Amino acid sequence: MKLYMVSLGPGDYELITIKALKALKNSDAICIPTKSADNSFSRSMTYKIVKNLMDEFGFDKPIIPMYTPMRFKEGDWQRQVDIIYDSFKTYETLSFVTLGDSAVYSTVYYLLDIIKKQESKIYEDCEVIPGVTSFSHASAKVKKPLCIGDSSFIIRPLHKRQVPFTTVYMRPKIGMDTSRIKQKHNNLYTFENLNYKGETILDHKKEKVEKYMTLFIDFV
Repeated sequence: MKLYMVSLGPGDYELITIKALKALKNSDAICIPTKSADNSFSRSMTYKIVKNLMDEFGFDKPIIPMYTPMRFKEGDWQRQVDIIYDSFKTYETLSFVTLGDSAVYSTVYYLLDIIKKQESKIYEDCEVIPGVTSFSHASAKVKKPLCIGDSSFIIRPLHKRQVPFTTVYMRPKIGMDTSRIKQKHNNLYTFENLNYKGETILDHKKEKVEKYMTLFIDFV
């Protein structure tokens, strides 16, 4: 069994990544969320993106509707996970799709938290495929950077004043002491040379920067 959590990008199907497209083409079926209780896709941007991709790139897959009422209730997420479990009785490889990027305000990690507890084998074999975010797309539209030089940018939900936050530390200098990074949570990771030779991912903070392409993330 193989589960792909596929990010579709910000609404333009041409902004999907090659890796995401390959996952959809290699899947036996595609799970698509819908806000309609009757499981229709008449108002689903997600379905339109997948349909456009299938039409343009010449493939066709069974579609599994997943009612997603956006009430942020455990029972709703569990029902979606149960649909995934049930679908594995028929299909060997599944894709679950989400708009934007799976890392940012996505249903993906609510589902994966449940799957991790209930079906560790599915969780371990699952692959999360990132995508273009709405704010990176918006930045490109107006030709303005989100951050440049030594500036930074912040993502904040408008509906709350005080919220926990993940911090990304990047653009280090080789030899830099990382003691200035004050860990706020118990999920601080070090990433070195992502997607390049010598890629290393550590579940702790390195004391000293050894490679220019080093990224630290203090996950909430």
